[in-house]
Amino acid sequence: MRIRSITSFLDLDPNTYPSTLEQLSRFSQTLSQRLNDAGVEVQTRRLATSPFALYTAEWSVEQSLQWIARFEAETQAAGFDFYSLGPAIEEFPASYRLALAILQQSRNAFLSGVIADRFSVHPAAIRAAAQVIHEAAAIDPNGFANLQFTALANVPAGVPFFPAGYAPQGKPPSFALAVECADAVWAAFAGKTSLQAGRAAMLHSLEDFAARVAPLCEATAQEFSVPFGGFDFSPAPYPAEGCSLGYAVEAVGQNPVGRDGSLAEAAIIADTLDQGKWKRAGFNGLMLPVLEDPGLAKRAEEGTLLVKDLLLYSAVCGTGLDTVPIPGECSKSEIAAILFDVAALSVRLGKPLTVRLMPIPGKKAGERTQFDFSYFAASRVLPVSAGEVASPLNGNETIPLATRHIHRQMRRVSH
Repeated sequence: MRIRSITSFLDLDPNTYPSTLEQLSRFSQTLSQRLNDAGVEVQTRRLATSPFALYTAEWSVEQSLQWIARFEAETQAAGFDFYSLGPAIEEFPASYRLALAILQQSRNAFLSGVIADRFSVHPAAIRAAAQVIHEAAAIDPNGFANLQFTALANVPAGVPFFPAGYAPQGKPPSFALAVECADAVWAAFAGKTSLQAGRAAMLHSLEDFAARVAPLCEATAQEFSVPFGGFDFSPAPYPAEGCSLGYAVEAVGQNPVGRDGSLAEAAIIADTLDQGKWKRAGFNGLMLPVLEDPGLAKRAEEGTLLVKDLLLYSAVCGTGLDTVPIPGECSKSEIAAILFDVAALSVRLGKPLTVRLMPIPGKKAGERTQFDFSYFAASRVLPVSAGEVASPLNGNETIPLATRHIHRQMRRVSH
């Protein structure tokens, strides 16, 4: 188990941010050193700003790109490995086109696009985000640029994982920790003969880690006046032996991910996460990034795991569709169809979900993927069964959806 990122959050004012950036730089460097000295590995230090759509609204595309290039240089000089500019938002339609231009310019910038809020699905925003995904696939021969972009459905500020992370507006600088802990979850259930034993081992491992790390975080937070938001123990994997959430899920009941029974396995891990006693930030749910997880990548390669399976997991315990390789020939409308499903699921269930699709140029369903990137495992392109999305669903009207509170409805029926 290690810290994937110390993520600092900055509500960015283009005119006054330099002093705060320096403060966050000194803070994150100090915390990283203290954690490393305590035997806790820190992989990266990252910075997430408030939505770029807000502070670039009055600028031209050229002005925005010039400013972002300067800001990127400043973040690198400040020691941040990556930065997130937050989401494009529907109130500023041009921000989605700007997102594409930023992806074309930068390899260190992460960003996102809102497609739904807590109460409604936004078709125009879905079309705009689908266009970003579709066109960003052509930036690199292998479609790699889409690693830096995700669509957001009902995702609040303060998530320490990228690309979803962005800073809340009107709040002072803060930070949260993204924890890579798929290895701990796998170890907790591997070889156990009872669910109770696996759950107890998992909780002990995560809670012990939080108990060791939290005092250092709180002390450093107080010293630098940068509040600690908490831990995101969404079990992030790494494509190496022993660090797969896919294999951790399978250790619960020996059903391969994508097969019948595996949803129950995943739900048990997610429920165990819900029981954990630590200060929380972000998702604290099951992160299922196909290309980043050796177990998921293998099941996708075998044809066991499909896009609809990932959507099903999202309904119960997952955080959405993440690093999903799809055919490069997918149209904008086919991509939008997937976004519609995730957005509707998010609003109806009242849970945050993300969509990070990776159309692979020149690749068809079933063909192998191979990236020269240490965080990706080899897999195969997943088929997409979407058709063209037409009116009235794909119109211009916002689609309000009420969150379904099943227990409340059942109580009314019983009376």
